Amino acid sequence: MPPLDHTPRIRPYRPTDRDAVADVCVRTAQLGGDSRAIHPDPRLMPSIFAEPYCHFDPGLAFVLDDGTGRAVGYILGTADTERFVADFRRSWIPRLAGRYPEPAGPPSTPTEEMIRLLHHPERMLVPELAGYPAHLHIDLLPGRHGRGCGRRLLHTFLDALHARGVPAVHLGMVTANTPARAFYDRVGFHEIPVADAGPLTYPGRATSRE
Repeated sequence: MPPLDHTPRIRPYRPTDRDAVADVCVRTAQLGGDSRAIHPDPRLMPSIFAEPYCHFDPGLAFVLDDGTGRAVGYILGTADTERFVADFRRSWIPRLAGRYPEPAGPPSTPTEEMIRLLHHPERMLVPELAGYPAHLHIDLLPGRHGRGCGRRLLHTFLDALHARGVPAVHLGMVTANTPARAFYDRVGFHEIPVADAGPLTYPGRATSRE
């Protein structure tokens, strides 16, 4: 029998990828590193930054398959941030409110800060981003960087948006995440000026690859 081909490939997300995608999210959620020491609940970060995209926009969810069927990276997002926020408010928060009730007062721990984000999706509606209606999240496990996989995932996502007639995309990222910012600079993103952006930076670009 010939050896198995374990060449990484990009493919559409499948429901059976849920746990692997959640694992990637958890292991990259702290400025690209493992978040488990800060957020011990393994469902929290995926519930905010991964699973709702797979639920509401599965046609824009793509994974990096390591060649064995396991997702070791992903790109997720939405073509319409305003619609995504409305869906999140209407049907996603009620799914999670029992497990993650909103803190009664100001957040006192990193986990409470994340739960507060969960309950306030309208934070994604930034006026300066209106010309960039789509947004994305991309994450790769350690050891999968620097091989062109992130660029390939991004191009797959951009092509899918462009085919839907979506003109531009953005993301919100922690300004301190300089390696990620360097990646986005290399693949054609520019910083979108946003007043009162706080600790975040908003890179954006057209979906066309021209």
